[in-house]
Amino acid sequence: MSFLGIGICRLVLLALTLVPASLTNPIHTASPVVDLGYARYQGVYNDTYDLNVFKGIRYAAPPIGKLRWQAPKPPPVNRTAVIPATKQPPLCPQSGAAELPEVYGFNSALGDEDCLFLNVFAPAGAKELPILLWIHGGGYGLFGATYDPSDWMKTNENGFISVMIQYRLGAFGFLSSEDVQKYGKTNAGLLDMRFALEWVQKHVSKFGGDPSRVTIGGESSGAGAVMLQAMAYGGREDGLFNNIIAASPYTATQFKYNDKVPTAHYDDFAARAGCSDDRRSSGSSIFNCLVHADTETLQYASGNVSTSGAWGTWAFLPVTDGVFIQELPSKQLLEKKVSGKRVLSGNNANEGVPLSPPTINTTAAFMQYLQSTFPNFTPLDVAQILSMYKVASSSPESAGLLYDTLGNRDPTALNQSEFATGLQQTAFNIFAESAFDCPSYWLADAFSSEAKDGINDQGKESWKYQYSVTPAYHGVDLTAYFSVGASVPNAGFRDAFQRILGNFIINDTPVISTTDAKGGMANSTAPEGMNGDIDWPRWTADAPVLMNLNTTGGTLVRQKVTDHLAYWLIEGSGITNEFGLADARAWEGGRGERCEFWQRVGSRVPQ
Repeated sequence: MSFLGIGICRLVLLALTLVPASLTNPIHTASPVVDLGYARYQGVYNDTYDLNVFKGIRYAAPPIGKLRWQAPKPPPVNRTAVIPATKQPPLCPQSGAAELPEVYGFNSALGDEDCLFLNVFAPAGAKELPILLWIHGGGYGLFGATYDPSDWMKTNENGFISVMIQYRLGAFGFLSSEDVQKYGKTNAGLLDMRFALEWVQKHVSKFGGDPSRVTIGGESSGAGAVMLQAMAYGGREDGLFNNIIAASPYTATQFKYNDKVPTAHYDDFAARAGCSDDRRSSGSSIFNCLVHADTETLQYASGNVSTSGAWGTWAFLPVTDGVFIQELPSKQLLEKKVSGKRVLSGNNANEGVPLSPPTINTTAAFMQYLQSTFPNFTPLDVAQILSMYKVASSSPESAGLLYDTLGNRDPTALNQSEFATGLQQTAFNIFAESAFDCPSYWLADAFSSEAKDGINDQGKESWKYQYSVTPAYHGVDLTAYFSVGASVPNAGFRDAFQRILGNFIINDTPVISTTDAKGGMANSTAPEGMNGDIDWPRWTADAPVLMNLNTTGGTLVRQKVTDHLAYWLIEGSGITNEFGLADARAWEGGRGERCEFWQRVGSRVPQ
């Protein structure tokens, strides 16, 4: 495995703005200082955005030595000097995804175990503002608090404070086995996130924030983690957050902590670290050996185990531990056992790319993909898949031009997109729906109502959207809200989307004015509601409606990533917003019914 740092290819560059623009401290402005009790930090003032920015605030003790695979502890007291908070904190050790081409950018890299830091972006003079706490994605194995929300905040008149957190990744955050459960903590990375939420409750008021108005947000595994935080302790309401933004919630296989799969990864990790039964020093347990092992050895072991599986998978993932995570999402979300009051749940139009294999070009390859991805499926499960996804012996292996579907008429995503057609697109869509799309439906359902007003008997509310702007592959929406230096999507769409998300954070609803939804472009369209606002009904069980966020116009340019993968990109002038409501159940040829199937078979995925 090559440890090359986090390289972003043309495909991922649009999706992952990993390195924020530098923030300088104007010489005419005093550097802001915040006293957290345990330490004092000095940040910088950015006059372009009128923000006080603090980078690298320690929110927990270094999880090293005896604190490996333990619950996070309070940070040490350091009152000897004011600590500069002007540079990005070190990334946690990076454990990449299996089999993906290096050019995709999901690659393992050496990091620093002492990485439990967060960044705060606070408007100058802030008073009792709501909070966005962002949990980054990356398959629970990659990336960090490298996103810059300054544009997003400016678009919303600096009406909220942003907190970007890091948490333990790969084996350091998600190692699991009987030993880990007995001597340490499984789901350590999830516990880090919870600790950061508790830090916000204690300290965000010192930045001008209101700890009673917290939105937790994330994309991909970050959105999956947000979902798991809502499910934590059986959905126990701890008052740590009110709102949830879940963009493409990655719902990976979630095994029990001591199942054979996580246990096999634990054994493999221990062997690569020199801590297996036949290699560790006499008298030392495997777990104790790992606690005392060299960090670089462990980092290479984590990266190599993680990249040894099937295409686009990570080895170290959240598990059902019986305490923090008590049930599978497919079961607990159906039971509506969640904390928080509101959810804004989204998915992208082409979620199957780039984390599922683009080389399924025969019927045999398609069937092998099903069997290897869902090894616990019964023959009846497979038959239902073939029926629902309209796969027959005569199904084309590929055919026709590449273009995006409209969602509400044929052809549908079952066998057509700008990335593929035929069985290849069917495979893309199966992965998209099982891992991202349907979990976003389930999460919307968990906060939904049967009643027409969309507010359930616990006061919960739910809204749903799809991000359909070409190319709409998984992760490409990140530049729509973390948009410093971005050129795509177009400025008018970025403005509207950021206002939707910002209004949800600030005013508890994604409903914005029709004028804002049109992004200042006369030819844009958006469903018109009351009082000059867009019409965006709450999601209910009886009427599951989603907002399709798209654009039209511009010039299509073909972008090649590898010999197996390319996509269309919209550039140029004349791009306008095209927002519309859709029946989510009938969407893409009956996605609602297919999501019910994935929920029924959740225990056999497991998810």
